[in-house]
Order: sequence, then structure tokens, then C-alpha cells
Amino acid sequence: MEKTLTFEQLPKAVTELTKEVSELKQLLLNKSMEQPANLPEQLLTIQEAAELMKLSVPTMYSKVSKGELPVMKRSKRLYFSRTELIEYLKIGRKKTNSEIESEAEMYLRNQKKA
Repeated sequence: MEKTLTFEQLPKAVTELTKEVSELKQLLLNKSMEQPANLPEQLLTIQEAAELMKLSVPTMYSKVSKGELPVMKRSKRLYFSRTELIEYLKIGRKKTNSEIESEAEMYLRNQKKA
């Protein structure tokens, strides 16, 4: 529903709109400072990756040799993608009982349809 303004109300309306636009601009600036867009992928050394994952360097080498960790190798150096390591950790997340129950219910519902 559109509200019509009189000429006398116009200055107040413009002031309110200017204030709101200024607040929106400030929120957008704060948001962009929190999460810079298009950051290049951060590559970690084995020491940095071990620190991120709270593991020892020998344990990291062991997991790499078993093929358990996503890794890139250039000559004798190993590099790890920070985002890939975080995704690797998230995959190992244990589901709650309610999540398991809801997945089981969905599975059973889909089996009845077939």
C-alpha cells in the first residue's frame, strides 16, 4: 500500500530515507570487512596444517601416506588447502540421534513409495 506525501512532509521523509540509506551502507561496509570476497585459496605447510588439525607432524605424514588427507605435492614439499582440511574435518562429524532418526524416517518413507 503506497503512502502519498504532502509537500510539507517531503523534507522529513527525505531525512528519514537518507538516515536509513546511511545505516544500510554502514551495515554493508561492516559485512564486507568481516568476509572479504574472493579470497585466494590459502595453502598451508605441513606444520601449519598439523597445527590447524591439532595433530603432530608425524601423524600428518602417516595420514598422508595412507591417503586419508587431501594433499598436494610439489617436489619434496607437501601443501594442504585450508578449506579442504576443514571440509575433511566436517565430514567426520558424528550425527545426533535425532538426525539419524529423521534420516531413517525419510528412507522408510521413500521405500514405501517404491
